[in-house]
Amino acid sequence: MMFRPASTFPLRLARRGAEVLPGLALTVPIAIVATLIGTVVPVLGSALPAIVIGVVAAVIRRPGARFQPGVEYSGKFLLQVAVVLLGAQLSLDAILRVGAESLPVMLSTLAVCLLGTWVIGRALRVPQRLRTLIGVGTGICGASAIAAVSPVIGALSAEVSYAVSTIFVFNILAVVLFPLLGHALGMDPHTFGLLAGTAVNDTSSVVAAAGVFGAAALGYAVVVKLVRTLMIIPISIGLSVIESRRSAEGRRMTLRGAIGLVPWFLVGFLAVAVIGSLGVIPPGPREAMVHASGFLIATAMAGIGLSTDVAALRRAGWRPLVLGAILWILVTATALAVIALTGFGY
Repeated sequence: MMFRPASTFPLRLARRGAEVLPGLALTVPIAIVATLIGTVVPVLGSALPAIVIGVVAAVIRRPGARFQPGVEYSGKFLLQVAVVLLGAQLSLDAILRVGAESLPVMLSTLAVCLLGTWVIGRALRVPQRLRTLIGVGTGICGASAIAAVSPVIGALSAEVSYAVSTIFVFNILAVVLFPLLGHALGMDPHTFGLLAGTAVNDTSSVVAAAGVFGAAALGYAVVVKLVRTLMIIPISIGLSVIESRRSAEGRRMTLRGAIGLVPWFLVGFLAVAVIGSLGVIPPGPREAMVHASGFLIATAMAGIGLSTDVAALRRAGWRPLVLGAILWILVTATALAVIALTGFGY
């Protein structure tokens, strides 16, 4: 293996910066606008507005070759950095305590969602990568899970755009319907927090739904949601192994090979979560990391939107949306059933 001399690093860094700067000059302003929109309308978040603005801009005039390196850099590398910084939201104490309480509901809903993705997605003839993105987005944590898994399975920009948009539709419905459902079933705040944290996708929508139900439900719902985010790690590792076996034409997977498949950004995600749990990261920098993660996700979504093949979205048709609807109903029904069977909150 050949190593480049360290003395050339500044020159290489300058060249890379000059290469990606034009594209970043497109994606960063879009991310700023999307973040402002998400601040004014929290239920929207910043990921969806960034993708929508990017797609609209691409329809009007798709970025030329000069902008492509920076657009791709935003949609890939910055996306991976954002996933690493997501780990700052978690603490080991919260993971252990809330994880123990919510594990039956969390694992049940994830298992049902993944099984439904495979069976129903195949029956609806939804393309494999797209159904995987919709499945992990519904079963784990919306746009964040889609962001983490998309580079693992080599998803196309059009597939990421469609998956994020599909998940968003049901986030909006959840904000409206879940508080009504919780009150109708006579749930206490703790129980509703568990339901919202396991059955609503993006964090912004979990916050909105729990906030509508009552302030007492909010804290628990958010912690459940963040613990649920950890499911990104085993799912991504499993998908890495599956993708490797598929591309390796049936060659036997060794332990060393499996370890090598773990994406660097998922290792970084877990490392940041552990470091944060040890109290090494002060509250100010931790909050800055969380905000930086959200902004980088918006920047990445802008890059994905700008490189979206709109014709491919049209070809996807209605089937992915139907898959998303069925999975969302399955996850909600499973969460309610397990909560009732375990007597949680009663």
